Amino acid sequence: MVRLSGRSGARSLRRRSGPRPHRAPDRARGLRGGGIPDGGRPPKHGRRPRSPLSRISVAGQVFLFQVIIVMLLVVAAVVALVLQVRHDSTNEARNRSVAVAQAFANAPGTVETLSAPDPSAVFQPQAEAARVTTGVDFIVVMNTDGIRYSHPKPDRIGKQFVGTIEPALRGEVVTEEIVGTIGPLVQAVVPVKDSDGKVVGLVSAGITTATVGGTADQQLPLLLSAAAVALALATGGTALVSRRLLRQTHGLGPHEMTRMYEHHDAVLHAVREGVIIVGDEGRLLLANDEAHRLLDLPADAEGRQVADLGLTADTAELLASGRVATDEVHLIKERLLAVNQRPTNLRGGPSGSVATLRDSTELRALSGRAETARERLSMLYDAGVGIGTSLDVTRTAGELADLAVPRFADFVTVDLFGAVLNGGQADTVSPLHRTAFSGIREDAPLYPLGKEIAFVETSPQARALEAGRPVLEPRLAQAPGWQAQDLERSAQVVEYGIHSLIAVPLRAGALVLGVVSFWRSEKPQPFDAEELELAEELVARAAVSIDNARRYTREHSMAVTLQRSLLPRSLPEQNALEIAYRYLPAQAGVGGDWFDVLPLSGARVALVVGDVVGHGLHAAATMGRLRTAVHNFSALDLPPEELLALLDELVARIDQDEAAETASAPVTGATCLYAVYDPVSGRCTVARAGHPPPAVIHPDGSVEFPDVPAGPPLGLGGLPFETAELDLAEGSRLVLYTDGLVEDREHDIDEGLELLREALARAGGGSPEATCRAVLDARLPDRPGDDIALLVARTRALPADRVAEWEVPSDPAEVAKVRAEVTRRLADWDLEELGFTTELILSELVTNAIRYGGEPIRVRVMRDRTLICEVFDSSNTSPHLRYAAMTDEGGRGLFLVAQVAERWGTRYTSEGKVIWAEQPLP
Repeated sequence: MVRLSGRSGARSLRRRSGPRPHRAPDRARGLRGGGIPDGGRPPKHGRRPRSPLSRISVAGQVFLFQVIIVMLLVVAAVVALVLQVRHDSTNEARNRSVAVAQAFANAPGTVETLSAPDPSAVFQPQAEAARVTTGVDFIVVMNTDGIRYSHPKPDRIGKQFVGTIEPALRGEVVTEEIVGTIGPLVQAVVPVKDSDGKVVGLVSAGITTATVGGTADQQLPLLLSAAAVALALATGGTALVSRRLLRQTHGLGPHEMTRMYEHHDAVLHAVREGVIIVGDEGRLLLANDEAHRLLDLPADAEGRQVADLGLTADTAELLASGRVATDEVHLIKERLLAVNQRPTNLRGGPSGSVATLRDSTELRALSGRAETARERLSMLYDAGVGIGTSLDVTRTAGELADLAVPRFADFVTVDLFGAVLNGGQADTVSPLHRTAFSGIREDAPLYPLGKEIAFVETSPQARALEAGRPVLEPRLAQAPGWQAQDLERSAQVVEYGIHSLIAVPLRAGALVLGVVSFWRSEKPQPFDAEELELAEELVARAAVSIDNARRYTREHSMAVTLQRSLLPRSLPEQNALEIAYRYLPAQAGVGGDWFDVLPLSGARVALVVGDVVGHGLHAAATMGRLRTAVHNFSALDLPPEELLALLDELVARIDQDEAAETASAPVTGATCLYAVYDPVSGRCTVARAGHPPPAVIHPDGSVEFPDVPAGPPLGLGGLPFETAELDLAEGSRLVLYTDGLVEDREHDIDEGLELLREALARAGGGSPEATCRAVLDARLPDRPGDDIALLVARTRALPADRVAEWEVPSDPAEVAKVRAEVTRRLADWDLEELGFTTELILSELVTNAIRYGGEPIRVRVMRDRTLICEVFDSSNTSPHLRYAAMTDEGGRGLFLVAQVAERWGTRYTSEGKVIWAEQPLP
């Protein structure tokens, strides 16, 4: 529906009509009673006579026009289809004739046949066969003079070709439409060229358009029949629509509908209230002149979406929603409008809504106060939602400052005691630190962020901290107590334009955390008492969040301290591996990841990486227990699979002991990887319990994830652990890590392993320290959700000239020979000083092996950080240290070994046992 501006617009759309032929008697009387003539009254002077079409009802006119339009569309569609079919037939004929002619011209043997004595004998059967196959009407081969060599009618062979051949003689393709003896057709002439590109003949192919377009002609009757059916359906549909229109217009004729519209239009635009009608889709259907004035609507507002008219958000939402509203006040520009709105479909009417607008500008002052109150409530609500989104003290203070600028103040500073930043309780006599600063500009001459401030007793901030209540300084230029803080800076602040201040202490119960200062410069009015109350409420809500962040910081620091104390503070000295490591705790809480480097007997080194599922103090404490257990088990020199089996039993016992404690989570789910590297053989033995596999960077830079059998996580029990033997070349880097490096919410472990492979490959042949940096630069997330432990070890080999080994027959007389060989080797190593003790140790160990062990017996001496003596035999019986009595003849050998050696022990292998002893180098 289109709004008509004024009476002239209404008259321009009026239509004259005669009396309605089928009007109900009561309706006719109603019209007469209303003063509207039913008929017979002579027309006014100067009125144009009515056209014959105006005597038909609106429904009849709609029916007639729609039938005519449908017929025209059907005819146009049929004509367009016929023309399109003809055009497509011609194109198809042209394309097919060109394709057939070119195929025949380029066929093998065509050029040779043209120079044969009788080309027709060859071309005629080939052309006929190709014509039948391709469906064209003729294929003619000719020489350059246009003499035919082939034709569907043999009597025309040898005669002149009818058509244009000059462009073809120049090497071009010719297509033309002609009317031949077989009807309208399209023929193509293509040249036949020899290997030098010279035209030696021509080939023409043609097809009639009737052949190509025959199917379309057969479809034309079906098309016309479908058009007739469509016309009948459209006519029937139009008739139904016309009947409905006749029913909806109540049989009114055009003339009567025009007069009724004039009366409605006059009333609509004469009232001094705005009237707006909106459809069910939020589209403006009608707005009278007063609505245009009150809402300042554009001239083309009708027909547009209400949301696109430039109205305020709340007014547009009300008009588009169609909800019921009674005297709802909306501020539009400089006017306060009272809006009443009702839906139009309450009694079966069309869907939509009608709204009336009344100017209530006299309520502006009341509305202003209400808007101020609403803004303050909104800011307090936003403070409850937007402050304290994290458990970080500095970030929470910044959220408070950002929220208040510029909605409440032009500049906001938050000053906290240093102990609060570290999670402790504040000492009110210590200086404060400027923790947060926010403002409409960045060049304000206030103390900068991070500044340590000691407020003087007369300053508003110090008075607020002392009294525990907010302090208002409405005019800073006239506040000597504030200026005494810093005379020079105070003068700069006043000159900058900052003229009013509110200082509010940050209190959480009885604990004072700091002070918040609100500064005003843009608004000329100073802060008042109502704004002082708002500032106090705003800071009180923020103080709770800052105190929560302080408490979390304290607990997190304690947990991190505990976790750090349970991890190795320094790596032990050893020569087998060059090691670098990284440990990064999670941002959300303390986890249970750990790592360790454990020197073993025989210059071997054990590498351990583990992970306890969960976070918090319980996970950290459990990690410490497991790490201690690994230390103790490794002292037994157990193979990796046996050590993990013992660790698995320990975790199961821990779970059983803590099952009754509801506050303690089970340890089940802990993982561990244990690897032992031998620098003599260059072999690394690895076993893992539910842990990610290790990575190996070979000396050439290639990266491999060895196939190490994945055992179950610790604590499940029931399944054995298996080992993998890795032969590592010297200079290889063994990479051990926890799942925090390869798993997160965005990637599964397979994708994480591939990303880790790429990061390790980019690390190149650098040192372990450089490898750690490269991996963390590529894989470390901004806020790690889990702990990350990374251990990189580059292998070293014990030189062959530092290892001596002998086979010893099972004969006591051979002990002297072993002592002599060892003495000579110690002389080569400049260790003659250790000759006597070494002979003593080997004499006892070799004699015991010969007496109580089994063959083969081997002796190995290694010079590493210590002098290591090892005796191997095939027996599994381990000697025990005895303390012989004064009357005993034996039992003192191992006691002497224990006295002269720094360490000694036994380790078992799959073939027997090794008894070893270590002596410090002089």
